[in-house]
Amino acid sequence: MSSTGMHTDSEACYRAVKSKDRRFDGIFYTAVRTTGIYCRPSCPAITPRLANVTFHPSAAAAQLAGYRACKRCLPDATPGSPEWNVAADVAGRAMRLIADGTVEREGVDGLAGRLGYSTRQLNRVVTGAYGAGPLALARARRSQTARVLIETTALSFADVAFASGFASIRQFNDTIREVYAATPTELRGRRGSTSTSGTLSTRIGVREPFHGAGLHAFLALRAVPGIEAVGPGWYERSLALPHGPGVVRVELLDRPAGQVPCQLTLADARDLAPALERTRRLLDADADPVAVDDQLAADTLLAPVVRRRPGLRVPGHVDGAEVAVRAVLGQQVSVVGARTLASRLVASHGHELDLDGGHQVTHLFPSADVLAELDPTEVAMPRARGRALASVCTALASGDITLDRSADRAETRAALLGLAGVGPWTADYIALRALGDPDVFLPTDLGVRHAAAHLGIDDVAARSEDWRPWRSYALVHLWSVLSDQRTKES
Repeated sequence: MSSTGMHTDSEACYRAVKSKDRRFDGIFYTAVRTTGIYCRPSCPAITPRLANVTFHPSAAAAQLAGYRACKRCLPDATPGSPEWNVAADVAGRAMRLIADGTVEREGVDGLAGRLGYSTRQLNRVVTGAYGAGPLALARARRSQTARVLIETTALSFADVAFASGFASIRQFNDTIREVYAATPTELRGRRGSTSTSGTLSTRIGVREPFHGAGLHAFLALRAVPGIEAVGPGWYERSLALPHGPGVVRVELLDRPAGQVPCQLTLADARDLAPALERTRRLLDADADPVAVDDQLAADTLLAPVVRRRPGLRVPGHVDGAEVAVRAVLGQQVSVVGARTLASRLVASHGHELDLDGGHQVTHLFPSADVLAELDPTEVAMPRARGRALASVCTALASGDITLDRSADRAETRAALLGLAGVGPWTADYIALRALGDPDVFLPTDLGVRHAAAHLGIDDVAARSEDWRPWRSYALVHLWSVLSDQRTKES
């Protein structure tokens, strides 16, 4: 399935709409002239005639063209396009920052500055890619955030308006009526709401198949006490958000098709959008599992592994700086050893949470600023690794290196390799989990070598070239081979 610019191919889009294929949700949107609404391709409504529809690359583009969201399929709540993961271009990086709420916090000028572009250049690039500029895309995101708050919390509408990023209650009311053809009161009455203002229950859309068990196993093995907790089918962790701390719990096994139930506890409701976006990154929610699995399964030696775990995701992360620190801690030690070192840092230097709720996590991971001030000898690790930790934290604290999904992957990797004690394995592991690069491979990783030998792959580095641009997924599949072996041995 090729999704690049798919909305321009009306025949291909219409075939997907007729088949109600969920795989295309988020890749394009169908707008119906006769009803004035736009839908996701899998909408269960009667398929309109081709002459009556147009196709758009984003929900914002459909809204900009004057269409309102369908009340049955809620197209604004679809997974994002998988092209955002593959593309490392400016438009893709801008979309990830918009989803994180950068426009609300810093404006379009701030967004452009983060990407090194002028505002005019950025508008042109983003509009060319998504059919709408940064402001329209941010407006669509605000609308979706507001709907979630209206339907899942007991917050007053004034609180919902400002928590969603609207400048005024009037703007909030007008936008909700325009986008959803309903007042806030009607939206709340349609779904009901029982959650408190501090705890929000919602769901994150994912494409099926989604191998929640594999993701749960990966996260559980690496969970650091204090900042992460796991239980039967669920994973919980703390979040450092723009306006205060938060906690998220996701249900990875017992879940409805196409969705991952998610519970958020927030110090400030304005952080709902960035909390959801960072959770989406953790879950690799925007991946296209069918395209990934089809390509990897073409390799006869890898195919049996892929078939055992259809829809296996690459575990992302909610905090790039934390990934970098934990990657350094994990150099040349076991997963258990790295987890122990990280838990000691959390206990001694992490910030204690002050949030109501029944969550099991207690701390935020220490910030790069705090860790940059540490004497490397205070951390129980070899001196060389202590120096590497200090150099990484100093670069992060000074802003010389930024580890979020707005960063240019190649430039960031080069900058990391320029730091003392950071080699290719560390830089690439950071790119895998913090930057969301779908095409990372770690040929020197001991686990990869053992898994490759078990599968009969002689030269795994050479063979991985056939797995592009999804080598990150092949990497996680190879790690899963070791998990299978441990299960058999036990």
